[in-house]
Amino acid sequence: MLKAKQYDWKDSNLALFGSDTEKKVKKQSAETEPAWEVSRPDEIGLVIWRIVKFKVENLNPEDYGQFYNGDSYIILNKYKNEDSDEILMDVHFWIGKYSTQDEYGTAAYKTVELDTFLDDKPVQHREVQAHESSLFKSYFENMTILKGGADTGFRRVLPECPPKRLFLVKGKTMKNTTVTEISKKKGNINDEDCFILDLGNEIIVYSGPSCDKDEKFKATQYVNQLKSDRAGKSKLTIADRADMITKHLADGQSKSKNGMEPLEKLFILSDEGGNSTFKELVDGIGAVTKALFNSQDVFVYETEKMVLVWVGKEASVDERRNSMGYAHNLISKSEDPFRPITVMSEGATNGIFDQLPE
Repeated sequence: MLKAKQYDWKDSNLALFGSDTEKKVKKQSAETEPAWEVSRPDEIGLVIWRIVKFKVENLNPEDYGQFYNGDSYIILNKYKNEDSDEILMDVHFWIGKYSTQDEYGTAAYKTVELDTFLDDKPVQHREVQAHESSLFKSYFENMTILKGGADTGFRRVLPECPPKRLFLVKGKTMKNTTVTEISKKKGNINDEDCFILDLGNEIIVYSGPSCDKDEKFKATQYVNQLKSDRAGKSKLTIADRADMITKHLADGQSKSKNGMEPLEKLFILSDEGGNSTFKELVDGIGAVTKALFNSQDVFVYETEKMVLVWVGKEASVDERRNSMGYAHNLISKSEDPFRPITVMSEGATNGIFDQLPE
């Protein structure tokens, strides 16, 4: 019996692409995974699974958009091509901040397995908590990050016994505004965002004077859902002063992070001549064009927001196998190593690549 491989999420996708033999083995394995049965019908829509003790468990649709920071998830989205009846697919694996090595390693492997099960049709994505792509966020009317996870024994909160929680409502548009559970500390309250303090029998909402209108609207949506879940038993208080919410909180605050400067780079991974090389082709805003890509190699397109791995149709097995590893290594020591990573094959539809100039 082979010993289970120890994974680090920063390089857990090294085997995203392998030989034809590996694909056949994975295909047979994928066909025996009962969790994939729900993805068989040619129906559009969203399906989500959660990793629990190395196993893939179907998530109840009523919990879609709700993620625990101690877990890892697999998300499949099927949709129809606007110009035809062809069904297109995106598959994401989402890594919670406190997800264990075993969980995100399993999620990464099982994402590849699902991709194989679906005949390599999906575009694959890696998502890290608090750094999700706009595509990922667009799936959910409300996206909520909660503390806990499968290993903690945490289960759906009963309306009559909710825990005390503080939520940050933050974003610039309705599609990228999220509701995230944060530490109940006074220093986390500011005048730029919206906050929801759930005390169980009372819900307090504080909207900072400089907060965005979409944040206010999202906060209202979330509170209405909370009240509905509890049959209206929770009292709602709208706070017009920060001290109305901070009096319930402990001292202290969380650390903030710095953003990255705008960047746009293109790298090529090639084994022409028998040796693999990974080198920078272009560095400059607006300098990357589709003409720089070719079918014989793999290309890594990097911006301050995301990384795209583009796999040419005629790329070698080694180039395909090592491409994600190079992408991970590229950003692992950068200012933001948590940026979303997308893997796409030449010819697949992808908004990021499609928007590049010719």
